[in-house]
Amino acid sequence: MSLHAQLSQEAQSRLDSMKRNSTISSIIIAFLAVILVGLLLTFILIDPIFKDTEAIMAYKKPEQPVEKITAQKVNTSTTQKPSAPSMASARVLVSLSASNLSIPVPEADVPLPSNDYGNGDDFGQGGLGDGTDDNGSPGSFVGITTSVSKRCSKEDRIQRLAETGGNEQCEEAVLKSLRWMKSTQAADGSWGGANKTAMTGLGLLAYLGHCETPISEEFGESCLKAITFLINHGMKNNGMLADNPAAHSGCYEHAIAAYALAESTTFCKQLKLKIPNLEEVTQKAGQIIIDRQHKNGGWAYEYSEADNAHTDVSIVGWQLQALKAMKLTGLDFKNLPRCASKGLEFFDDKQAEDGGYGYTNANPVGAAGFHTLTGVGVLCLQIWGKESTAGVRNGAKCIGKTFKLDWNTKDSDLYAHYYAAQAMMNRGGNEWKKYNDLMRDEVLKNQNADGTWKDIGNGAGVGGALRGNGQAQFYRNCLATLMLEVYYRFLPSSGGR
Repeated sequence: MSLHAQLSQEAQSRLDSMKRNSTISSIIIAFLAVILVGLLLTFILIDPIFKDTEAIMAYKKPEQPVEKITAQKVNTSTTQKPSAPSMASARVLVSLSASNLSIPVPEADVPLPSNDYGNGDDFGQGGLGDGTDDNGSPGSFVGITTSVSKRCSKEDRIQRLAETGGNEQCEEAVLKSLRWMKSTQAADGSWGGANKTAMTGLGLLAYLGHCETPISEEFGESCLKAITFLINHGMKNNGMLADNPAAHSGCYEHAIAAYALAESTTFCKQLKLKIPNLEEVTQKAGQIIIDRQHKNGGWAYEYSEADNAHTDVSIVGWQLQALKAMKLTGLDFKNLPRCASKGLEFFDDKQAEDGGYGYTNANPVGAAGFHTLTGVGVLCLQIWGKESTAGVRNGAKCIGKTFKLDWNTKDSDLYAHYYAAQAMMNRGGNEWKKYNDLMRDEVLKNQNADGTWKDIGNGAGVGGALRGNGQAQFYRNCLATLMLEVYYRFLPSSGGR
């Protein structure tokens, strides 16, 4: 028989409670132990990973130093005020993104001539010259339309010369002339004597025709000074660019200078060059031409709007070419399309049966005996989208049949021939080839070693402003230079529309 000690009920309850507490404590301790072991293992495993594995980083290419493109420094700089600009050159504010690409130029979708090649003397007498002829003698200035596709590269220019009937001698002659022009420029940026705004406009157009801009290495400062001279003149005269607006020459001077500023505006926009007041003066100058159009569709001496005012083909040609350049700037001009349309209508009754364009009517004027202004009418129709009309076709035929160029005779009207050179280049084909054979070598062989051109023949029919020294010499140089730039000097305006 065995003996069993029996616990009281109260003692048994206490024992059961202790067992429960012990069990719970054991579970908690075991759980904490598992967590602790897990943490230890984690640290043990992760530490070697950080020690043995290289961090992965994104590669950042080292920054290359940016080459800054800056405009050529001009010694004569000033701060322009809207109401009273300085006579010195304006400072050019350049905004160019860094790039090692060539300078951008306005692109023109103008086709080359096909591979098989398809007078007036108003400027000298009653126009921009001595102002002695009040009887309405014909003009001898030129229309200067340009385009600027690829012409900034010498290689492209040489290629275009070869493709369109020029040669390397043409390029050499142009450079010699531009260097002579640079050497004769006045301190204020002008050229010429009695007609500084017109001559400065012509010189500037000759620079731009070779793609010389305010940031060009050799001609940049000279180009900027010419632009600034015209801007200063326009700022002082509320957009009027003529030396003497009351003279017969005023309408020529204003249109020529306005044309040059318009083309400068187009270039500077493309190059992101900021020239103080350039756009302001250009816009005012262009609006003056639009607002001062005669009711017959033409433009008159002194921009007169009187019923009996003198209007002629030579004057109208310059205004239409200036307006086309204005259109290409992208600036806002009121009534420009309507104005241009009326201007083209002015030519309607000025063409003779043989296709030649007269001066105030369809008859030829002057001792030359043929329609020296034919190129004016043809070119204006071409640049305003009328290149397929009978007026252009018949005018080109007239040029091919009647135009001559002989430096030592009366057949040396460079005014007539610069218009004709552009008009026939636009025609292309055999018509251009025949004309180019007449023009190119005659111009080249008459250039002097210093870059100037020889005096022209003293025969009747040649404008007095083309003969002699001084301003006449500069005038000859501009026209001859622009003629030799015709091979690559296509502006969008020369393609029409």
